[in-house]
Amino acid sequence: MSIIIKFFVAPSRDAAAAVVEGGPDGVFDSLTYGNFDAEEALIEWEGIFTGRSFAELVDADVPEVVADPDDGGGPLVLLVSAALQDALAGADDLRLGEVSQRWVRERAEDREVFDPEISAWILTGLAELASGIGDREDRLYCWIA
Repeated sequence: MSIIIKFFVAPSRDAAAAVVEGGPDGVFDSLTYGNFDAEEALIEWEGIFTGRSFAELVDADVPEVVADPDDGGGPLVLLVSAALQDALAGADDLRLGEVSQRWVRERAEDREVFDPEISAWILTGLAELASGIGDREDRLYCWIA
Protein backbone atom coordinates (compact mmCIF):
# COMPACT_ATOMS: atom_id res chain seq x y z
CA MET A 1 0.00 0.00 0.00
CA SER A 2 1.40 3.36 -1.01
CA ILE A 3 1.27 6.22 1.47
CA ILE A 4 1.77 9.14 -0.92
CA ILE A 5 0.95 8.98 -4.62
CA LYS A 6 1.55 11.85 -7.02
CA PHE A 7 0.67 11.73 -10.69
CA PHE A 8 2.46 14.27 -12.84
CA VAL A 9 3.31 15.14 -16.43
CA ALA A 10 6.96 15.40 -17.46
CA PRO A 11 8.68 16.02 -20.81
CA SER A 12 10.98 12.99 -20.58
CA ARG A 13 11.91 9.89 -18.62
CA ASP A 14 15.07 11.63 -17.42
CA ALA A 15 13.10 14.62 -16.14
CA ALA A 16 10.66 12.31 -14.35
CA ALA A 17 13.46 10.20 -12.86
CA ALA A 18 15.19 13.33 -11.56
CA VAL A 19 12.37 13.91 -9.03
CA VAL A 20 12.43 10.41 -7.53
CA GLU A 21 14.02 11.46 -4.23
CA GLY A 22 11.89 14.52 -3.46
CA GLY A 23 8.80 14.09 -5.60
CA PRO A 24 7.41 16.30 -8.34
CA ASP A 25 6.20 19.19 -6.13
CA GLY A 26 7.77 22.46 -7.18
CA VAL A 27 9.02 20.94 -10.42
CA PHE A 28 5.87 19.65 -12.14
CA ASP A 29 2.18 20.14 -11.54
CA SER A 30 0.89 17.07 -9.79
CA LEU A 31 -2.18 15.42 -8.33
CA THR A 32 -1.74 13.95 -4.85
CA TYR A 33 -3.55 10.91 -3.53
CA GLY A 34 -2.82 8.33 -0.90
CA ASN A 35 -3.44 5.01 0.73
CA PHE A 36 -3.89 2.63 -2.18
CA ASP A 37 -1.58 0.43 -4.20
CA ALA A 38 -0.89 2.73 -7.13
CA GLU A 39 1.15 0.23 -9.12
CA GLU A 40 -1.62 -2.35 -8.90
CA ALA A 41 -4.24 0.30 -9.68
CA LEU A 42 -2.41 1.31 -12.87
CA ILE A 43 -2.50 -2.31 -14.02
CA GLU A 44 -6.16 -2.74 -13.08
CA TRP A 45 -7.24 0.53 -14.71
CA GLU A 46 -5.43 -0.36 -17.92
CA GLY A 47 -7.00 -3.81 -17.89
CA ILE A 48 -10.47 -2.33 -17.49
CA PHE A 49 -9.93 0.24 -20.24
CA THR A 50 -8.23 -2.09 -22.73
CA GLY A 51 -9.56 -5.55 -21.89
CA ARG A 52 -6.07 -6.93 -21.34
CA SER A 53 -5.68 -9.29 -18.38
CA PHE A 54 -3.78 -8.42 -15.22
CA ALA A 55 -1.29 -11.23 -15.92
CA GLU A 56 -0.76 -10.07 -19.50
CA LEU A 57 0.00 -6.53 -18.33
CA VAL A 58 2.38 -7.73 -15.62
CA ASP A 59 4.18 -9.91 -18.19
CA ALA A 60 4.48 -6.81 -20.40
CA ASP A 61 6.10 -4.90 -17.48
CA VAL A 62 3.24 -2.45 -17.15
CA PRO A 63 3.70 0.00 -15.56
CA GLU A 64 7.33 0.56 -16.42
CA VAL A 65 9.68 1.55 -13.61
CA VAL A 66 11.52 4.75 -14.51
CA ALA A 67 13.44 5.22 -11.25
CA ASP A 68 13.77 3.02 -8.17
CA PRO A 69 17.04 3.94 -6.47
CA ASP A 70 16.34 1.91 -3.32
CA ASP A 71 15.20 -1.23 -5.18
CA GLY A 72 11.69 -1.15 -3.75
CA GLY A 73 12.70 0.31 -0.41
CA GLY A 74 11.92 3.93 -1.07
CA PRO A 75 10.28 6.30 -3.49
CA LEU A 76 9.94 5.31 -7.11
CA VAL A 77 8.67 6.72 -10.39
CA LEU A 78 6.50 4.75 -12.77
CA LEU A 79 5.63 5.55 -16.38
CA VAL A 80 1.91 5.35 -17.07
CA SER A 81 1.58 3.32 -20.27
CA ALA A 82 0.69 5.11 -23.49
CA ALA A 83 -2.43 2.94 -23.74
CA LEU A 84 -3.69 4.01 -20.31
CA GLN A 85 -2.69 7.63 -20.86
CA ASP A 86 -4.62 7.69 -24.14
CA ALA A 87 -7.62 5.91 -22.62
CA LEU A 88 -7.78 8.39 -19.76
CA ALA A 89 -7.37 11.37 -22.10
CA GLY A 90 -10.18 10.15 -24.35
CA ALA A 91 -12.62 9.01 -21.69
CA ASP A 92 -15.85 10.88 -21.13
CA ASP A 93 -17.60 11.10 -17.76
CA LEU A 94 -19.72 8.03 -18.49
CA ARG A 95 -16.69 5.88 -19.31
CA LEU A 96 -14.78 7.15 -16.27
CA GLY A 97 -17.77 6.25 -14.11
CA GLU A 98 -17.92 2.75 -15.58
CA VAL A 99 -14.20 2.18 -15.00
CA SER A 100 -14.45 3.57 -11.49
CA GLN A 101 -17.36 1.31 -10.57
CA ARG A 102 -15.66 -1.76 -11.99
CA TRP A 103 -12.43 -0.97 -10.15
CA VAL A 104 -14.31 -0.59 -6.85
CA ARG A 105 -15.96 -3.99 -7.47
CA GLU A 106 -12.60 -5.60 -8.24
CA ARG A 107 -11.09 -4.18 -5.06
CA ALA A 108 -14.11 -5.48 -3.09
CA GLU A 109 -13.49 -8.98 -4.48
CA ASP A 110 -10.07 -8.77 -2.80
CA ARG A 111 -11.75 -7.54 0.41
CA GLU A 112 -10.48 -4.00 -0.04
CA VAL A 113 -13.07 -1.30 0.51
CA PHE A 114 -12.70 1.68 -1.77
CA ASP A 115 -15.13 4.59 -1.76
CA PRO A 116 -16.80 4.95 -5.20
CA GLU A 117 -16.74 8.75 -4.97
CA ILE A 118 -13.01 8.77 -4.26
CA SER A 119 -12.40 6.32 -7.10
CA ALA A 120 -14.32 8.54 -9.52
CA TRP A 121 -12.47 11.62 -8.22
CA ILE A 122 -9.08 9.97 -8.80
CA LEU A 123 -9.90 8.82 -12.32
CA THR A 124 -11.46 12.17 -13.25
CA GLY A 125 -8.34 14.00 -12.05
CA LEU A 126 -6.09 11.66 -14.01
CA ALA A 127 -8.23 12.05 -17.11
CA GLU A 128 -7.96 15.83 -16.87
CA LEU A 129 -4.20 15.61 -16.40
CA ALA A 130 -3.83 13.21 -19.35
CA SER A 131 -6.10 15.19 -21.65
CA GLY A 132 -4.09 18.33 -20.89
CA ILE A 133 -1.07 16.75 -22.55
CA GLY A 134 -2.69 17.06 -25.96
CA ASP A 135 -0.29 16.60 -28.86
CA ARG A 136 2.85 17.28 -26.81
CA GLU A 137 5.38 14.48 -26.36
CA ASP A 138 5.01 14.72 -22.56
CA ARG A 139 3.99 11.63 -20.64
CA LEU A 140 2.08 10.86 -17.47
CA TYR A 141 4.11 9.49 -14.54
CA CYS A 142 3.39 8.28 -11.03
CA TRP A 143 5.63 9.01 -8.04
CA ILE A 144 5.11 6.74 -5.06
CA ALA A 145 6.56 7.07 -1.57
